[in-house]
Amino acid sequence: MNEPFAKNDIRIAVIGGGTGSFMILSALKEHTKQLAAIVNMVDDGGSTGVLRDELGALPPGDIRQCLVALSDSPKIRDLFNYRFDTGIMDGHSFGNILLTALEKVTGSFSDAVETASEILRVRGVVIPATLDNVRLKMEWSEASLILNGEREIYSNCFKHDPRQATLSLVPSAVANPVALKAIEQADMVIISPGDLYTSLGPLLITDGIADALNKTKAVCVYVANLVTKQGQTVGFTVSDHAFEIERFVGSPFLDYVLYNEQKPDRTVAIRYKKEGAELVKVDASKLKKASYKAIAGDFLGKIIVRHGSDVLAKKRSLIRHNEEAVANALMAIYESTVLGS
Repeated sequence: MNEPFAKNDIRIAVIGGGTGSFMILSALKEHTKQLAAIVNMVDDGGSTGVLRDELGALPPGDIRQCLVALSDSPKIRDLFNYRFDTGIMDGHSFGNILLTALEKVTGSFSDAVETASEILRVRGVVIPATLDNVRLKMEWSEASLILNGEREIYSNCFKHDPRQATLSLVPSAVANPVALKAIEQADMVIISPGDLYTSLGPLLITDGIADALNKTKAVCVYVANLVTKQGQTVGFTVSDHAFEIERFVGSPFLDYVLYNEQKPDRTVAIRYKKEGAELVKVDASKLKKASYKAIAGDFLGKIIVRHGSDVLAKKRSLIRHNEEAVANALMAIYESTVLGS
């Protein structure tokens, strides 16, 4: 895996992991064949966590979701997403197990991802952000509080302001050269919606990523989260989310921020409340003063159905973006900036 882009088309690098990247990739693959998904590699919860702990594998979960999003083979996609719900395999997805087996057979996680891409007939390329075996550390130095690993961070409500915390990787990680090349060559770089402190943050602090984002000539867009996360980002506004994204990188690199202004109807609002979800508040006055251009849209999608065996998903939001609306907004940005129309 040496070249992230192969043909002349809109070259888009999507940074993130999990359901946020899945949504962006699923939407954009109808607009371009040149998609590079750069994926978070600190996941240690659920099926992925078990495979990491027991087999010493690199985390397959977010990689699997991005592979499935870009697949042109519906039946194989369903197979990769199949999750066992009984016996010793309870909670494991077939795709996670296959990626781990391929890593063991090939001796390389990168080769495992390439082989899985061939099986799934992937349109684009999926790139691990780093090939180092790392865990996430979140630390409040003044409070002498340290949380180790995504699993522990998920299970703890932050007792202190996360904006005062420092994220680091243990051991320190070096970015995958292919990921850096994808950022360098892209026409557009998209930071997908996702958990600020367990998905986006650890990827953005990987050594080399921030430098690449500062140097790229690509248009950089952050698709803001729809809802806050209980115990972690409650009360965060759109600009708060964007501020943290740029804090991780260490500079105001964003050109655009897409955010939702659509309100749910009464039935959906009740479902939101049951899930403990709160729509991210729009702080218009701060957004107008920001270094990036903030663009509003109606981006609310359907609430997905939770899978009973998906252990980690029980802690994740089931509220999703409207894929088509987000893709159209991103393409409008591309046309107005890159194409100059």
